[in-house]
Amino acid sequence: MEKRKINIPSSLTHSMLLPQEECLEIPHKKEKLFIGIPKETSFQENRIALTPSAVKTLTNSGHRVVVEAGAGEESSFMDLDYSEAGAQIAYSTEMVFNAHVILKVAPPDLNEIDLCHPGQFIISPIHLPSLSEEYIYRLKKKRVTAMAMEYMKDQSGMFPFVRMMSEMAGINAMQTAAELMSKTNGGQGTLLGGISGVPPAKVVILGAGVVAEVATKVALGFGAEVRVFDNKIRKLMRLQNGLHTKLYTGTFNSPELEKELSDADVVIGAIHSKIGRTPVIVSEDMVKRMKPGAIIIDVSIDQGGCFATSKMTTHDNPTFVEYDVIHYCVPNIVARIPQTSSKAISNILTPFFLEAGGTQGIEALLHSSSGFRNGIYMYKGCLTNKYLSNFFNVKYTDLNLLLASNL
Repeated sequence: MEKRKINIPSSLTHSMLLPQEECLEIPHKKEKLFIGIPKETSFQENRIALTPSAVKTLTNSGHRVVVEAGAGEESSFMDLDYSEAGAQIAYSTEMVFNAHVILKVAPPDLNEIDLCHPGQFIISPIHLPSLSEEYIYRLKKKRVTAMAMEYMKDQSGMFPFVRMMSEMAGINAMQTAAELMSKTNGGQGTLLGGISGVPPAKVVILGAGVVAEVATKVALGFGAEVRVFDNKIRKLMRLQNGLHTKLYTGTFNSPELEKELSDADVVIGAIHSKIGRTPVIVSEDMVKRMKPGAIIIDVSIDQGGCFATSKMTTHDNPTFVEYDVIHYCVPNIVARIPQTSSKAISNILTPFFLEAGGTQGIEALLHSSSGFRNGIYMYKGCLTNKYLSNFFNVKYTDLNLLLASNL
């Protein structure tokens, strides 16, 4: 069969030999952040969210930082340190709240919420026992975006704030317990580690996470007798393998827990919830059966506490006695070491801000980083945390839907 040649007009082919335009990606303009750090006035908070060295890193990248006068003094960071790092020193809280991003290491109080403006971004912890329905409605009314530090995740899916604060809380919990056991602080005058011929104190730790791991190390270092309970066997195995020693371990639903509590000198509550309130592991009846003068340190109090008798206390009045048992339930226990904990918070936050400044700002980071997004509980006035929605009976909206609709 004869093949027929099809003649293609040159007008259709000559452009193939001509240079073509290169399609380059249009670079997005980098957004410079405006960050405000007010002075903390509640919860006897001594920490600050950014150190002078972190401020210098951010200002050198073109970001603007305003710090309220005296905000870093309790952490031994002076106004001059921040000024020389490039920060603007503000002499009123109102001036700080002109910033687009507000950084706090204690939850904003109602007066501070009144200073907020729509579209503002607030990053702080949330202390669940101190939250109220009015608090939630004030945030909604201001149409702000609020993020809880303790719910933020890193690239590995871990909670960096919880991890860092937990390490310090574990050390502080055992140091505090040792102090409270002395007669001068209301205890029975028992030495945590004991001496030759005198048995050591018995320490029961609820949970097998980071707080428990560090607290166990410190307690064993003192020479105390330690019992660890958790329902997750994998965590108990990891704890034993990490400490390279054989520990007495058990589960929360085991009959041994009640027995060990009744004979304990110190009980540490070290349970963290990923979504809301921590479960109550120790009932009121179990506390009643504890021996007089025993010490309860509820590190979980910032998420509601794992003892039925727990109620939030402060650094000014850190303890109360219930059924002859001394309770220590301070939510920001690491505020006792403000300089170390301020540096830890700053080390975690600074990379997030540098990443946000390298893209199109905080809003773009919410879309690109699921870990950063995980900390959001209020988005432009819409409550996006299901636990808080159920607890306060406030309408819940899925954050992913809000981001998808670009509200």
